[in-house]
Amino acid sequence: MSTVLIIDDEEKLRSLLGRIISLEGFTVLEAGTVKAGKKALDKQTVHVVLCDVKLPDGSGVDVVKDIKTKYPITEVILLTAYGNIADGVQAMKNGAFDYITKGDDNDKIIPLIHRAVEKVKLQKRVQDLEEKVNKQYGFDAIIGKSQEITTAIAMARKVAATDATVLLLGETGTGKEIFATAIHSASSRSAKPFQALNCSALSKELLESELFGYKSGAFTGANTNKKGLIEEADKGTLFLDEVGDMPMDLQAKLLRVLENHSFIKVGDTLPTTVDVRIIAATNRDLAEDVKNGRFREDLFYRLNIFTIALPPLRNRKKDIPALAEHYLTLFSAKTNRRGLSMSKEFLGHLNHHSWKGNIRELKNVLERAVILADGDILTSDNLPSDIQVNDSVAESSYALSHIEKLHIQKILAHTGGNKSEAARLLGIGAATLYRKIDEYKLGEDVR
Repeated sequence: MSTVLIIDDEEKLRSLLGRIISLEGFTVLEAGTVKAGKKALDKQTVHVVLCDVKLPDGSGVDVVKDIKTKYPITEVILLTAYGNIADGVQAMKNGAFDYITKGDDNDKIIPLIHRAVEKVKLQKRVQDLEEKVNKQYGFDAIIGKSQEITTAIAMARKVAATDATVLLLGETGTGKEIFATAIHSASSRSAKPFQALNCSALSKELLESELFGYKSGAFTGANTNKKGLIEEADKGTLFLDEVGDMPMDLQAKLLRVLENHSFIKVGDTLPTTVDVRIIAATNRDLAEDVKNGRFREDLFYRLNIFTIALPPLRNRKKDIPALAEHYLTLFSAKTNRRGLSMSKEFLGHLNHHSWKGNIRELKNVLERAVILADGDILTSDNLPSDIQVNDSVAESSYALSHIEKLHIQKILAHTGGNKSEAARLLGIGAATLYRKIDEYKLGEDVR
């Protein structure tokens, strides 16, 4: 049910108007002053405000501006006993939904309120959609509170408001595409296309066609004109991942896009003009590649206008629990295993692992663990054996017995549960192996 607030110092008129509006199914609040009206707005959600222009403690025209600043979705309809063009113009400039005269326009109030409510509902849907998109693609999608990641986010937020070319540096799996997407979503280009291309995934010929497009007849099989991703991203953003792997001759064509905002398609003779923002990323040392002649120096300086270095996961380990919880929730929902949690031992392994594959590796480990989990709690047994063995020494609570248990598990898995063969490989007697199996409660894990 929508709520309407009436701010008017004439009590009888306010009460009459309130009864009429309430009969239309609206919740009605009343206030006789600007101060009382603002208190009502602070206490609960108000969709539409009917406000008199002349009030004991202020002007309704000024109130419009105050309300729209603090509650931008709330719509304000101004009521006046005497029409004044100057006031009406200023009210609309301040954001009023409409400006009507009391008495003469009484029959207009209810339809006007309904239209204002519809506008509020539409604005709320747009706001909810924007929040949802931001959680999925914006900076809210970047998980972590460590100094390393918050510094990178702060830099990305600042550059997002500009059209500057951005170079994202970091190891594979550190989230470079997530950052690129967030920068685009927070920019003035957010309503336009975001295109992404991995420069290391295609051959030179395919990369050129995908990036720049081609004219019909440019080569065998080119039966129609094809737009490249640069043209598809016109007015938007193009993300070039692993740009350090781009062939030298294509680097020259990309440089022209950055310098002249134009390029020539494969098989064409005329340039195509575009307005596109470039965000590039690499895990290579481009400065070193420039020295070794593997990357164009002029392109490097064009890309290196604003650089953001993304930290590896091993340098932001305080973010691991939050990241793990996020992926646990994600994969639990995907597999209809809601309610899963992680044991302290499981988290201990995650915190002490080196994570050479960074966030991508952590994501894969959590997905695997959710699939393997037998109960409601993820344990160390749900982790890959290399993480268990490599990390067990780092965890002070783990004794040699834990390492021995993992090793026996690994050998039993290797022999397919053949205890005699496992004992031989371990260099111990069968009786000793059976005792160890019983001691470490491995009976359920082997045939």
